[in-house]
Amino acid sequence: MEKKDFGKVGVLYGGKAAERKVSLVSGAAVCEALKSKGVDAHLFDTGTQDVTSLQQAGFDRVFIALHGRYGEDGCVQGLLEQMQVPYTGSGVMASAIAMDKIMTKRVWIAEGLPTPRYMELKADSDPIDVVEYLGLPLIVKPAHEGSTIGLTKVTSPDQLAAAYQKAAEMDSAVLAEEFIAGKELTCAVIDRNGEPEALPLIRIIAPDANYDYHNKYFSTETQYLCPCGLDIGIEEAIQEYVLRAYKALGCRGWGRVDVMLRESDSKPFLLELNASPGMTGHSLVPIAARQVGLGYEDLCVTLLEGATLDYVHHKKD
Repeated sequence: MEKKDFGKVGVLYGGKAAERKVSLVSGAAVCEALKSKGVDAHLFDTGTQDVTSLQQAGFDRVFIALHGRYGEDGCVQGLLEQMQVPYTGSGVMASAIAMDKIMTKRVWIAEGLPTPRYMELKADSDPIDVVEYLGLPLIVKPAHEGSTIGLTKVTSPDQLAAAYQKAAEMDSAVLAEEFIAGKELTCAVIDRNGEPEALPLIRIIAPDANYDYHNKYFSTETQYLCPCGLDIGIEEAIQEYVLRAYKALGCRGWGRVDVMLRESDSKPFLLELNASPGMTGHSLVPIAARQVGLGYEDLCVTLLEGATLDYVHHKKD
């Protein structure tokens, strides 16, 4: 598709989720990249501008640069479906499932894909039962947040209540997850020529092995290795798992799957799928795309080309 065929393009960014600040940076970068390629792109902050304004904007298609709730969870996708405005990324159901870490795990387990063991926590969950099942250390996190927001690494049973409370303040659903010691990896997927393609893996080495919100977006000390340095056979096996995980959730357009490679036996474990990954200067999808010859601006155009709808309404004459 020629770039002139894109028409008026809206870049949705900002939003109201906990990841608003990151989305503002992602959206601004995407918009500038599209403009540099001759696209008639315009920023639209869903956190400060209302639905009526979105309808009145007259966008022919939309690039979703929102992260977290109301932007990555199927809400804005459903709105755009109603408006019949094609958008980037996964559709309504796939976005909703991917945003829910518990539902994602259920789908992956049903498909025979490796993911860490987990339990859904309640206020009255017995810490001893949780620790007996998952071991220590373990991870506690909200089921519907990203960017490690609300996450706690628990190293003793008496820390579990506080970890639960921290996550529950942000979400009605909380999960405890088996901790996997090993290499932290991520694998981006983009759709090109109608087929999802797993990009080269990135190995993440964070200060003190703590890839938290600060080290993810603002630290200059976090290292991103791409090529990742793994044996080619292991990398290809992980890419195959990632593609299966992506397809199992019904995703399209693009996404990124976070993976742990267990140190003891080099077994991979799928952690979660990000259906609307970051596009900041520290973000991972652009790093992987460069390894296959796709610069930031061309990546943005490629994703925009894939904008579509779940359901195409047939208008009567």
